[in-house]
Amino acid sequence: MNDQKACSIEGRIGFLGAGSIVEAMLSGILKEGLVSPDRICVTNRSNTERLDQLSQTYGIHTTHDKMEVARSADILILAMKPKDAGEGLRELAGVVTPGQLIISVIAGVSTTLIGEWLGVNCPIIRTMPNTSSAVGLSATGLAANPSVTEEQLKLATSLFEAIGTVYTVAEEELDIVTGLSGSGPAYIYYLVEAMMGAGTTAGLDREMARQLTLQTVIGAATMLRDTREEPALLRKKVTSPGGTTQAGLEVLEAYQFKEAVTSAILRATERSREMGAEYR
Repeated sequence: MNDQKACSIEGRIGFLGAGSIVEAMLSGILKEGLVSPDRICVTNRSNTERLDQLSQTYGIHTTHDKMEVARSADILILAMKPKDAGEGLRELAGVVTPGQLIISVIAGVSTTLIGEWLGVNCPIIRTMPNTSSAVGLSATGLAANPSVTEEQLKLATSLFEAIGTVYTVAEEELDIVTGLSGSGPAYIYYLVEAMMGAGTTAGLDREMARQLTLQTVIGAATMLRDTREEPALLRKKVTSPGGTTQAGLEVLEAYQFKEAVTSAILRATERSREMGAEYR
């Protein structure tokens, strides 16, 4: 544990929801020593087995009483499913106070709408982590409403830095973050799935195809990060005229690979905006 950061966040943290993002946050927060387990409470609607598992693993308090969590939390983290958010947050109207910091990981739901559902003018921070949070490598976008102070923004940033890297953006850009990095791991998994499949089709056994593909992806990402060179330049460096790489890239171009990826990200961005409109 990092003693310098130990219990650096004062007050109590409450989670409404107990899914994978919540567990990743619990793991990161406690590993970094940002808050002690006895000051964390998690609730969900009815899954007692899940709450028991989190309690046993992390030593936190759990309950099915979301009113208890909402009343006692200085920082209330909204992590329920989007379809349950409206009903669940309206039930908290009159319970949440202006002195509480609200942090949402609900996709597509604006800070304005969250405030309307809660019926209170309070500091609200909307975030979009991704599933790489489970291994401490999330790319998290973060946007704040006007009531959030600089200190509260730093506090929220420290929470999400426990599971990866944080980027502060304007709220209108958060739907783009959702389409790009929120949904992004799935695009990479799809690419890896295809590369592994091609390797086995060509004659490799599955495990060898998997290991070669994973190391290739890790190596390429590390090159991009460490050299800080443009991806187009790195691509050109490994593409010899008439060589194997050029032959493969020509096939990708014929299938409009770049256009397909762009369209996927734009469609995911659009869907995030649609979801926000649906929940009004």
